[in-house]
Amino acid sequence: MQTEKIEINGDQIVTPDHPIIPFIQGDGIGPEIWQAAQTVFDAAVKSAYHGTRKVEWLPLLAGEVAYKQTGEWLPKETLTKLDQYLVGIKGPLTTPIGEGHRSINVTLRQKLDLYACFRPVTYFDGAPSPVVHPERVNIDVFRENTEDIYAGIDADVGTDEAEQIKKLLENNGQLTKVRFPDTAAFAIKPISIDGSNRIVAAAIEHALSHDRHTLTLVHKGNIMKKTEGSFKKWGYELAEKKYGDRVFTMNQYADIEQNHGKNAAETALADARATGKLIVNDVITDNFFQQALLHPENFEVVATMNLNGDYISDALAAQVGGIGIAPGANINYQTGHAIFEATHGTAPQFAGQNKMNPTSIILSGAMMFDYIGWGEVASVIKAAISEAIKTQHVTEDFATMESAEILSTSEFGEYVAKLIK
Repeated sequence: MQTEKIEINGDQIVTPDHPIIPFIQGDGIGPEIWQAAQTVFDAAVKSAYHGTRKVEWLPLLAGEVAYKQTGEWLPKETLTKLDQYLVGIKGPLTTPIGEGHRSINVTLRQKLDLYACFRPVTYFDGAPSPVVHPERVNIDVFRENTEDIYAGIDADVGTDEAEQIKKLLENNGQLTKVRFPDTAAFAIKPISIDGSNRIVAAAIEHALSHDRHTLTLVHKGNIMKKTEGSFKKWGYELAEKKYGDRVFTMNQYADIEQNHGKNAAETALADARATGKLIVNDVITDNFFQQALLHPENFEVVATMNLNGDYISDALAAQVGGIGIAPGANINYQTGHAIFEATHGTAPQFAGQNKMNPTSIILSGAMMFDYIGWGEVASVIKAAISEAIKTQHVTEDFATMESAEILSTSEFGEYVAKLIK
């Protein structure tokens, strides 16, 4: 069997029949959930393609395991291989504790410029939920992944860096806005036109190609007018300039209302919906959290900045069963680089107990197969997961009925693989 690399040609991912896909098992419960996931992945590929296609899994090191073996939390070889093979998948990683150490996940996103964190949030019948109607949640979140406060530009109290920032603020007449300047630490929040445009474009492309009807820009522009307010403004401008008559924005609605009245604006909006245009609107972040609980059916695709997206994706996941079921991907749609990942932590207190839920990484794998063009594999994985949860063949955390059959991590993987076969 000749194995080959996944490549990108223009904006198209080209996947050979026997691709090499790197994986990082992760720390804590990572090895257990990975083994369960790989069992499912291999069964799904075999079922979909009857042996004509097969993945060659390439193990890589990162996190605590890597540190113990190599003295590095993120070995250079791992970065090189992820860059070389374009698409990879990983379990949860320990964030090293100590001054000067950054999150490995953030480092991977920065080094490979994985600017789009894509988190589809949907409900599987039978999953536990704290809300009355979790089935109304079907929201695709696009979170900008490289800017905002995650840029890591921090200055501690009393440092030269903090003093320089204070001096800059003083020179610009803004130091009086800092309530306690002598005991303040500072962080800088960069939001750029380029960074904003490419995440909004990714969200629009996804919406147009997946028959989604609404894109919502989530921001706190009423307070942070020059950063988050600009994100909203740039998002509207990009939608109108780049996608023309394929979209209708609430910015255009406001212009029509101002010049021709509300009835004309409502007619234009109704016409846009009737002709299948993507409606681009916006909402203030705190209002989004409220509306996502009260009327989640009003949101389909969301584009937002890094910190907002961090909060939003986990909050939405809680509505459909928690981050144990939430898949995620970090993608650069321009270079093709992508890392799919379990979105939860390492849970070291449960390591070796073989009882944690592997659904997050399994569904992330389904996203990966969809991304590389193996949609048949993604479909059978999602169908099997749905059936397992619906019939309550689940790990302990997802048991919502007395009749549920409680499975271990490995048993759940084997059961899902059996459904696929």
